[in-house]
Amino acid sequence: MNVIVESTLKTLLKSQILLDNLSNEQLCNASVPPYHSSIGTHIRHILDFYDCILNVNSENQIDLTARSRNKAVEADCCCARDYLNFIIDKLNTIAFNIADNVIVIDDLGLGKTEIPYTYGALLAQANSHTIHHYAIINYIFDSLGIVLNDSDFGYNPTTPKQVTLK
Repeated sequence: MNVIVESTLKTLLKSQILLDNLSNEQLCNASVPPYHSSIGTHIRHILDFYDCILNVNSENQIDLTARSRNKAVEADCCCARDYLNFIIDKLNTIAFNIADNVIVIDDLGLGKTEIPYTYGALLAQANSHTIHHYAIINYIFDSLGIVLNDSDFGYNPTTPKQVTLK
């Protein structure tokens, strides 16, 4: 297995730990300002991103704007776990070469545009995107008083660790 896919799976497994330790009420709590998004909306968004990547069309295009946005994933830990496991299973059986080219369709703020990528670059972007959303989830955790015993959750691997002086 390729290191990019392995890193992606390692990052996504943090979602499994999160979902195994949250109630449905915590998952869908959207009370934290200023955005009032829930942990569930972020998890669903992360998984939708991967789902798009794994649905290349016959013209070798991946449309990142064609997300499923299944609201049940946002509110039900079991449904979110099922979606996560579906994504993980597909990543474990990935059939494309990460060096192969693909056209990505995305909206960067001026409407849909086509962008040349490699699968590896797109998966690396998805991994960073996931970590970014984990950081936002960490802010929600803090505001809701939820403790996840993972000091790396929401931190990019290149983020310097704080050194505690003794």
